[in-house]
Order: sequence, then C-alpha cells, then structure tokens
Amino acid sequence: MPRSPEAKLEHRLGIEFKDRALLKLALTHRSYVHEAPADAPESNERLEYLGDAFLGFVVAEHLYGRYPDLAEGRLTALRSGLVRSATLAAVAGELDLGERLYLGHGEETSGGRTRERNLARGFEAVLGAVLLDQGYAKAKRWTLELFKDRLESLPPGLVDDFKSLLQERVQAEGSPPPVYRTVREEGPDHDRDFTVEVIVDGAVAGEGSGPSKQKAEREAARAALANLGLS
Repeated sequence: MPRSPEAKLEHRLGIEFKDRALLKLALTHRSYVHEAPADAPESNERLEYLGDAFLGFVVAEHLYGRYPDLAEGRLTALRSGLVRSATLAAVAGELDLGERLYLGHGEETSGGRTRERNLARGFEAVLGAVLLDQGYAKAKRWTLELFKDRLESLPPGLVDDFKSLLQERVQAEGSPPPVYRTVREEGPDHDRDFTVEVIVDGAVAGEGSGPSKQKAEREAARAALANLGLS
C-alpha cells in the first residue's frame, strides 16, 4: 500500500508525529479545501501563521545571543534574510515539500508545487505543526539544525561592518562622516599592532587596536557606537 504524502514527509523531516493529522493539515492548500471539503475542511493557513511567528522568534533569539554587539538594525536585516519567502521556499525544496502538498486541480496544473509562495507558506505551516506536536524545545532544536548552514554562513558585511553602521548613524544625526586616524604603530613588521582613533564632530569618539589598520578601525567604530549610544 503506497505511503501517504505526510508519511513520506515524516521520513524526510526525521520526525515521527504523535498526531499525523496535524501534518496533513500543514500540507493542505486552500485550493484543495475548495475542491475536497469533506476530506479537508480546513487549510494550513492557521498553522502557517503559527509557524511564521515561531520561526521569527527562534531566529531572532539565536542572532541576539550570537551577536551581542550587533545593533538592532543589523539584527533585523539578518533575520529578514533568513525568514524571507525565497529562503523558506529553498528550505522547503530541500525537504521535497512541494511534492507532498495537497493542492486543488487548478493550482496543481498551474505549477503550484514549485510556486515560491506555496512552498514558503507550506514550510511555515509544517513548522507550526512540529511545534504543536513535538513541543517548543524539540521544535526549536529541529529548526536551528535545519537552518544551521545558513546561520553559519551569514554575510560578514551584515554581521560586523561597524564602520558602515557608525557612518549611517552619525549621518542620520546630521553629522559629517567619521574620520579615522592612526595614532600608534608598535611591534616588528611581522607582528604589528595598530591603534586607531575615530573622530566624530571634531572629537575622538572611540579608539581601537588590532593587527591591521582595518581591524583597528573596526574596533574603534565599535567603541564609538557604544560611547555615543548609537549601537
């Protein structure tokens, strides 16, 4: 006897559901409800809502703990990149979720199994089902494992570009761009140590040190953000 779509997905997810009906609900597109209301009286939209909120929180909490010096704007940018529709659709594709969706005939024939919106929303609904069926702790561990590679390969420019962030902040206050000044170089050529000051509005706003001018400037910008209350 062929396995149901939800049974196949269980294997792909690596999760055995206590209530497999929740997983079927997560796979049920509204178009299927319209065509087969006896088999599916409800679509996955409520589970999608729950999964969306849960995913946003799990990612936000992870980023908050991993990057304690990162400003709110940068954290928001990182989270948005991780939970945007295209990313979720890609994750859904890796799980072969599109093949498991319950779709109406019209949605099926118009390419609904590969449509980004259906894949992203379907993934959020599945996540909502995992949360309800497995509990918060297990759902969180599963989510972080699923997003592990993406969380570990975040764009460095978004993560630690303190110089750009400082420039954005001071110019938003109506001030000219920061100026960096090397005030000290020490050590032999193979092991130099640079100290840099950053000037904002004519005054030293922060100081930083590092094995290169670039890293020293980055640390000076980080210090300035904290000293000026702009982080």
